[in-house]
Amino acid sequence: MAPRAGDGPGSSTGPDGGLPEGEGEAYTRFQEGSRLLESGNAHAAVVALERARELEPEKGSIREALARAYFRSGRIDAAREEFEKVVELDPVNDYAHFGLGLCLLRRGDRDAARGHLKLATIMRPDAEEYQAALRQASA
Repeated sequence: MAPRAGDGPGSSTGPDGGLPEGEGEAYTRFQEGSRLLESGNAHAAVVALERARELEPEKGSIREALARAYFRSGRIDAAREEFEKVVELDPVNDYAHFGLGLCLLRRGDRDAARGHLKLATIMRPDAEEYQAALRQASA
């Protein structure tokens, strides 16, 4: 699963121009987890990203990164739950539909996987990774 660029948990600023109270640590943990995930250390990324999720449970970017970390560490059911939450928070997040589709495919639920992978492919028709997963689910 490819990393996502440009997503971060803290997009608004507090009265002093910094992150709102509580988001500073969440952002730090998100950055740490993202760095670990990019370096291939999914298990360590899970620890940092779970802490970020505890601090900011409604931040889709944190939950998406955590879902990717779970997926890469083989925790498919946990990844599925996180991707489901991201889809709930942001129904037009193509990557969340893609990730959820992959999790469902791994669990043998081809019909549900196809639905999410079709949505992801419709939202980003240029994403070959999405098309390949949809072909796999349709085989």
